[in-house]
Formats: sequence, structure tokens, C-alpha cells
Amino acid sequence: MTTQPLKTAVPAPRRPRLRLPVGRAGLWLLVGLACFLSVIPFYLMFVWATLPSAEVFSVPPKFWFSDQLVGNFQKMMDATGGLALRHFWNSLYIAIMSTLTTLFFCSLAGFAFAMYDFRGKRFLFGFILLTMLIPPLVMDIPSFLVMNNFLQWVGEPRALWVPGMANAFGIFLMRQYIGSALPRQLVEAARIDGATEFGIYWRVVLPLIRPILATLGVVTFVGSWNNFKGALIMKLSDGPIMTLPLSLRKITGGATNINVDWGANLMMVVLTVLPLLILFLLASRQVISGLTSGAVKD
Repeated sequence: MTTQPLKTAVPAPRRPRLRLPVGRAGLWLLVGLACFLSVIPFYLMFVWATLPSAEVFSVPPKFWFSDQLVGNFQKMMDATGGLALRHFWNSLYIAIMSTLTTLFFCSLAGFAFAMYDFRGKRFLFGFILLTMLIPPLVMDIPSFLVMNNFLQWVGEPRALWVPGMANAFGIFLMRQYIGSALPRQLVEAARIDGATEFGIYWRVVLPLIRPILATLGVVTFVGSWNNFKGALIMKLSDGPIMTLPLSLRKITGGATNINVDWGANLMMVVLTVLPLLILFLLASRQVISGLTSGAVKD
């Protein structure tokens, strides 16, 4: 009896896949469409700010610049009593001071919570986190009473940027980033080399946490720049102390006003949006780096 070798099933050869660039092309098309839809409102805002007020809502709409830029700027100045640039400076001053002080104190506190061990550290950090659960609306009346009765800062710009210099969100963000991005051995090595504690923070820590500084800086600047309610509560709504959001609301005249000079209004909108666009363009790379840091595990 002869034995025959077992026949093994040979898998059929796979047909080579036709790799067409349709998937990548479709992805790029989708991204391009999203970018176009994101940019076109800003483009139209700049275009319509140069149009006469009667042509802003014309049909078909205008898609190119006109020659009324100087005229609309003058109308904006007239509508604000010549104080539009002063209002711009007020908002810029408050936003810059709020951003710089928040970055300094929050990064300093975050460095302490991340790199030092002291009694009551967990309790104090937990208490700071608990304050994030308080709705901001609840703090409006107590903040006004403190500013009015104790500090007497109502009607002054510092009433908007001093209270938020060391906020819970900034401290938490800095503590988490420093604790994950900076090894303690680096701090110990700097201490052995003779650096002071503040020198370690200033020369070693700050240069290494630029992404998260940019992220918190952009968030703080935008929030302070657009702070309409805070400026209204602190009575920064008159004359030369008015901020730009309140000034924009004043020249608009309310949602039911049909006699709005849209040329001057859109010029004020451009003045309001332009610093935010410049800030994002300057800090976008650092912000993206800060948001994606730690997303990929080594």
C-alpha cells in the first residue's frame, strides 16, 4: 500500500490593490473646503468695512474692496466722539496686563505644585480645583462689592485684570504640564550648580514650557479682550475709560436699531478682530505644540 503525500491547500494569490490617490485627494479637498469656509467670513468682514453703508447688504454682495476705508474710519471716530482708538488702547492694556500677570503667577504656582513637596500641598491644590466648580455668574455681585467697598477700584481698568492674576485654571494647566514635561532631575541639577530657586524657575523652567505659556496666553488674552460683562459691571462704560466691546455695542445702538451705519460698525469690528488674528498667527505653532504635547506616548 502506497501512501500519497497530503496536498496542502495553497491560498489563491491576492489581486494587487489599485492604490488610487482618491482618498488623499478627497481628504485634502475636505480640508481645503473647511479652510475656505473658515476664512471667507473674515475676508468679507474686511471687504465690507471698506464699502459705503448702503452697499453692505447689496444683492449680489460685493466681494472686492471699495474706496470708503478712510470715510468709514472717520465715521467710526465720529460715532465714538473721537475716542475709538482710546477705547482700543484700554482693551489692549487690560488684555496685555491680564495675560502677563496670569502667565507669571500661574506658572510660578504651577512650578511650586509640580516640583516641591510641602505640608498641605494636596489639600491646597484640591481647594484650588474646587474653586473651578463655582459658576462665574455667582461671583459677579461679590466681585463688585469687594471692588467698590474695600478696594474702591470700580471705574478703573485694574479692576478687570488684578483679580484674575492667579486663577485656578491657569495653575492647574501649568502644574500638569510642568509635572509631565520637566523631570525633577533637571531641577536638582540646576540646584547643585548653584542656581537659586527663582533662578531655576526663570532660566530653566520658563524656556522649556513655552508651548503651554503660549496656549494659556492666547486663552487669557482672548478672554480679557472680549470681556464685555466684566467691563459693564465695573462701570468702564463711559467716556475715555470705555473698553472696545462696550464701544462697539454703543455705536451699534442695539439689535432693534435700524439706523445703524454699517460702514462704521464694520470698521469697529475690524478694529476688534484684528489683534486676535495677529496674536493667533504669531502664536499658532506654539499653541498647537502645547495642545498636542503628551498626546503621543514614547
